Amino acid sequence: MDDDDATPATARLPASLPALTPRGAGHQFVFYGDACSGVPGAPHERTFAAVNAVVDRLSPPPEFIVFAGDEIAGLTGDEAALRAQWRHWLEVEMAWLDRELIPLYHATSNHTTYDAMSERVFADVLAHLPRNGPPDQAGLSYVVRRGDLLLVFVHTAWSGLGGEGHVETAWLRQTLAAHDDARFKFVVGHHPVFPVNGFAGTRQRQIADAHAGEFWRLLVEHRVIAYLCSHILAFDVQVHDGVLQLLSAGAGTAHRMPAETEYLHAVQAAVDDSGLRYQVIDPAGEVRERLSWPPRLPPGAGWTALQAGAQTAPFQGQPPPGSGEAPLIAWRFAGRTGAGPAGPAQTLLSAWAPGPALAPFWLGLTGPDRRLTAVLMPWPERSPHYWLGPALPADMPFALQLAVHAGMGPGGVMWRPDDDEAPWTSLAAASPWGAEALDWPACWSVGCDKGGEADKPFLGAELSAAVWLPAPADAA
Repeated sequence: MDDDDATPATARLPASLPALTPRGAGHQFVFYGDACSGVPGAPHERTFAAVNAVVDRLSPPPEFIVFAGDEIAGLTGDEAALRAQWRHWLEVEMAWLDRELIPLYHATSNHTTYDAMSERVFADVLAHLPRNGPPDQAGLSYVVRRGDLLLVFVHTAWSGLGGEGHVETAWLRQTLAAHDDARFKFVVGHHPVFPVNGFAGTRQRQIADAHAGEFWRLLVEHRVIAYLCSHILAFDVQVHDGVLQLLSAGAGTAHRMPAETEYLHAVQAAVDDSGLRYQVIDPAGEVRERLSWPPRLPPGAGWTALQAGAQTAPFQGQPPPGSGEAPLIAWRFAGRTGAGPAGPAQTLLSAWAPGPALAPFWLGLTGPDRRLTAVLMPWPERSPHYWLGPALPADMPFALQLAVHAGMGPGGVMWRPDDDEAPWTSLAAASPWGAEALDWPACWSVGCDKGGEADKPFLGAELSAAVWLPAPADAA
């Protein structure tokens, strides 16, 4: 999207946009980040205004708003200029928002808290934020408790640990334990923990490796629903050990976003006892992506067994969506891996069409460590993209589930042990797109690729496979 596209899109907006609301007791809110504005007349002022116009038209309005950082351009050693940007952002660009009625919560970030001076300014200009974090991070890390909902804001650029990408975990551990009774828990920070769209790099693009493992372990241990973050100019969702990493960085920095795959947006979400739902809305008021989490699959009796070798696929094109849901396909695989080291690719399942084109979807084991690997090739003669999962030990039984969710972009290729209560984890990828790009072909093969039994055969034994596809009633 070009910067100049913002004004026409705003003019076309309807008077109100329908917001998701809880299905019973719960909460609904807006989450967005990365405007990099605060400069009068600059291009980001226009693009940010276009996104704000969408948020302002939501009906009903959000209970609160989470802004995950980079409100302003910042990154200046001139304190007066930094304060002037904050004044313009708060008093002009956000003047439309009644912050007494709809609280606005902020996360620190690399553009706003990049040294001790900017941290002091952040805490000063946002004096309404709670001062209940660590004593040396007053106004930078903090807790918000709204009845049965918990928001924990962490400082992922803390100068006290070394700056960008650094976050402490001791206070986070204590805070999550102290609020263990909260029904709905979210942690908010600026930097993602896991790479997004292939953009990886400790500290600069993600939370530092030194902190990331312990940080995520705490989220899993304390049953946090999602980590809300920003920083990478995209919308992205992925899941790790059952906890979502939900990234929104589309509040205004349009000129640096990849035009083919990303767009300006805000995320409107609702949470209740059935889970989390969200919709990603662009400046024209269009819902570009949506998700209802977690997916609910039936027990084994609700799955269809697949035969070994080639067979007609159970569908072509796009898989059947459940009621209003993005398409999801899931498989169960069980068997025994081969003995000794292996290197050649081994097929679990291949989806292909007759003719010379390679299979647009292939799933199997690759390399000496038998790494679970998905290969997506939606466009013939263009390089495939790879998704990597766990390694399977030699000469051992295995049972796993693999799901492909077209509503989750690259994070929608997921695996878990073959246990209906086990948490899902996204396979690692460096792609900006996922299964939404696939046009599923007419043929499947189990245990071999499209060339038959001698083409990338499974080298173990006792391979079995089953598939689940949603019926319209499955995605209530």
